[in-house]
Amino acid sequence: MPAPFLSVIIPALNEGAQIRAWLESLQSLRSQGAALILVDGGSSDDTAEQARPLLDRLIVSPRGRALQLNAGAVTCTSEVLLFLHADTSLPPSAFEHINTAIKAGALWGRFDVHIAGTHPLLPVVARLMNWRSRLTGIATGDQAIFVRRVVFQQLGGYPELPVMEDIALSAKLKRIAAPACLRHCVTTSGRRWEKHGVVRTILLMWRLRAEFFFGADPEQLAIRYGYTPRQR
Repeated sequence: MPAPFLSVIIPALNEGAQIRAWLESLQSLRSQGAALILVDGGSSDDTAEQARPLLDRLIVSPRGRALQLNAGAVTCTSEVLLFLHADTSLPPSAFEHINTAIKAGALWGRFDVHIAGTHPLLPVVARLMNWRSRLTGIATGDQAIFVRRVVFQQLGGYPELPVMEDIALSAKLKRIAAPACLRHCVTTSGRRWEKHGVVRTILLMWRLRAEFFFGADPEQLAIRYGYTPRQR
């Protein structure tokens, strides 16, 4: 069987309540020949059981988004890898848009983002994220980063950081080529923004990114962001 053009790699942790409905929305990608790969970081709920029938491959890896994404990528033989958060939905024609960008010569790219939620500032946050990404050539994981597999491998995959792994990968990728900035929107959940406060979350992220840029310890940044340190 020939390798698929696209593999969709999804890191997940304790997403059992919504993972089945979300994966059902991605089944049209499978019908177009894409492979869906979920990498579970050791969920304590029924994420794996709910997800398994809707996947091409289920992998269990140590917890940590970068570790999980790399664990999924190493199993792939497809031309293109798409890294998708488990709270982000793709536009209906995502496969076509990625294919068009790659065939036009793009080595990597990302989508614009729409943040789902009720707070009136969320559309402003999304517009700023898209504008900043287009200006700087840096993409976040919420924007569904896609990349040619051979390029991803040449760069050594995601830096295995507890936070900001998407920023670090983008920085390496943009040294090779500018991203294809697709104006079609993925939709990501605003649950974290609304839970912790939109303005507070904006200020926290700006501060953490500035500190990361100036060399702060990613482990400490992750704790301040709200991640529980992984037991070693």
